[in-house]
Amino acid sequence: MRLLNTWLLFLLACCGPMAVRAQLQLLPGQEMHRVFAGEDRKINLIWHNAGDQTIVAKIRTRLYQTSSATAVLVSEKPWKTIEILPGQTVLDSASLDFPAVKAETKFLVQWLENSNHVFGTTTVLVYPTNLLAELKPLAENQSLGVFDPQDQLKPLLKNAGVGFVDLGETELEHFPGKLAIIGPFASKTQIPEGQAHRIKMLAKKGVAVVWLLPSDADEQLQPSFYLVPEGLGIVVVAQNALVADLATSPKSRWNLLRLCELALHPCFFTLPDFSS
Repeated sequence: MRLLNTWLLFLLACCGPMAVRAQLQLLPGQEMHRVFAGEDRKINLIWHNAGDQTIVAKIRTRLYQTSSATAVLVSEKPWKTIEILPGQTVLDSASLDFPAVKAETKFLVQWLENSNHVFGTTTVLVYPTNLLAELKPLAENQSLGVFDPQDQLKPLLKNAGVGFVDLGETELEHFPGKLAIIGPFASKTQIPEGQAHRIKMLAKKGVAVVWLLPSDADEQLQPSFYLVPEGLGIVVVAQNALVADLATSPKSRWNLLRLCELALHPCFFTLPDFSS
């Protein structure tokens, strides 16, 4: 009996900390993390202690680059020690380094303790810093037409090496290229009179147009973007919110590329499939 009691005490001593650790949870965020490749990219975290004891854990990270078939370990580094009270939920963030990529690439971050106990994983989509360079082949290596009243897009195009014609300095309907981006506009008062007619004339010649407009809370319900055929071309009318913070947001730049693709190669959408 004494031997049995000693063994039980040993098991409790070993399993007790593990049981406590099991109460520490990394909760999923509301949105997918999207960052540019490079150093010190911020990842938001939500920690929750579901137990009745304070948890102190020394956390480290493992970073994997994934594909449809493989997961390659990129790095493993210590992060920090966290202390979370019973029942507490803590908003936190981590700065991680992501290697250079040539296209949208999925990474997985494991958050674990020295004992190799994994508290959770975070999925991160990483993008090349010159993401807008993809506009070059989309425009068939011709100059892109840009009407950019807020001067948000032109500096980014220059940095990405994408040639463009400033449509604020030329007649819009005389633009000879394949693709034009009009906007974004801070407000509807920035939109020149007769702009819709000039865009229609441009599209009728076969130019693909993306027109970025400010949303209006008083307007009737509209989709975030929609396609309007005009003659030989397509105009994609989209809300500014889809490309907010172009200077810092990879998601906004990715959205802009997809809108341009739709203007050049319109397609029907399909019903969502949740079977996988």
